[in-house]
Amino acid sequence: MPTVLIPSALKGFTEGQESVRLEGDTVGAALADLAAKFPKLDAQLFREGKLRSFVNVFAGDEDIRALQGLDTPVDDSQELMIVPSIAGGSTPTAEREELSADEIYRYSRHLIMPEVTMEGQKKLKKAKVLCVGTGGLGSPLAAYLTAAGVGTLGLIDFDVVDVTNLQRQILHFTPDVGKSKLQSASEKLHAMNPHVKLELHETHLDSGNALEIIGQYDIVADGTDNFPTRFLVNDACALLGKPNVYASIFRFEGQASVFDAKNGPCYRCVYPEPPPPGLVPSCAEGGVLGVLPGLVGTIQATEVIKLILGIGKPLLGRLLLIDALEMKFRELRLRKDPDCPVCGEHPTIDKLIDYYEFCGIRGEEHVVDYGVPEVSPAELGRELASNHPPKLLDVREDQELQISKLPNDYHIPVGRLAERVSELDSSEDLVVYCRSGSRSAQAVDFLQKAGFRKARNLEGGINAYAREVDRSLPVY
Repeated sequence: MPTVLIPSALKGFTEGQESVRLEGDTVGAALADLAAKFPKLDAQLFREGKLRSFVNVFAGDEDIRALQGLDTPVDDSQELMIVPSIAGGSTPTAEREELSADEIYRYSRHLIMPEVTMEGQKKLKKAKVLCVGTGGLGSPLAAYLTAAGVGTLGLIDFDVVDVTNLQRQILHFTPDVGKSKLQSASEKLHAMNPHVKLELHETHLDSGNALEIIGQYDIVADGTDNFPTRFLVNDACALLGKPNVYASIFRFEGQASVFDAKNGPCYRCVYPEPPPPGLVPSCAEGGVLGVLPGLVGTIQATEVIKLILGIGKPLLGRLLLIDALEMKFRELRLRKDPDCPVCGEHPTIDKLIDYYEFCGIRGEEHVVDYGVPEVSPAELGRELASNHPPKLLDVREDQELQISKLPNDYHIPVGRLAERVSELDSSEDLVVYCRSGSRSAQAVDFLQKAGFRKARNLEGGINAYAREVDRSLPVY
């Protein structure tokens, strides 16, 4: 007979019981027995025989969605935990906001601060915050909000843990590689503070679900790394009247602000449009100092906590610029744009749009479609082994050459190609490559327009060549 732990939000349906012994050899059968014992719970857990979308169930420390769902087998020693993603259930609000003896002891260093006190900690417990992303920024952000006792923490992500994440995404450990980031993050956060309700949204945030998901929370903290989602989060928050705690990072530099269309500027007031696709490199192309998201994500968490407590001076109407290399902070004053299309005096955006079309689809590994001729890694391998191999042009930055390179190539960084194009022979068969194919596609587009009709792009870049042709080359 497995045991199910009843969260405080659902104890009103179980006559106050904190745990119940159940019959059943699968999670579904055990939950069905629970619903039979407490009929009022049935509607809270199931709809048309399926587990409701706002209810998460863990078998031990594993989210059953990462196992076999309701068909996950259980035994007599198994412990099930129900984690509802609803704001409280039937328990009276006043009771829900009270701090237990364990919580009072846990948060005692908060309680003795005159800016926080018992009342402030109760505000933290009552608050609902959504963290968009559980990567570089989302890791320290979610960790500190969990440690601080934010009552309900929503996490949205759809990615899996990659080895290259571990240099900066501190919620994820080496054994987590290949695991869902949400599963990895929730395990660490639950172990850090079991009093916090974690609501997991393992989905891609888009125009179809953003209003529904964001609408459930008081504050949104944007830890994304791409422009379509950044504009989507901004517009959804502006339309819903939610504060958007913003941050971004690149190499040694970071930015942070609080956008709140009801009380100040929004992200579009500062950046009405995204940069052209390919102009701003991603962290995968340009890199990021591993400790930087810890610094900037902690600033984000601080701003969220200040908003919840209503203390201090938030970064509303201010853009904080962080230069970690020089360890300098600079503050810029932001003003609300009366012509802003989403929060101005005469807004033209009253619903969410297609943000990939608005921004131009991009991502860490996405290659902007310049419509240039390409050669696959396998084809290039055969051509290089022939009697008439093509000339290779490497358009990466100098420091990347120390990681990997193809033999007998010529090197011109893409940013200097226009000034050094005279060094190349337009009559030669030329294959251009970079890390993943994006910068080299841009270079081939330029060369084609300059008369290099035989220039081609290496599809997927040197990383794809390393994976498919020459495994002695490192991938980065």
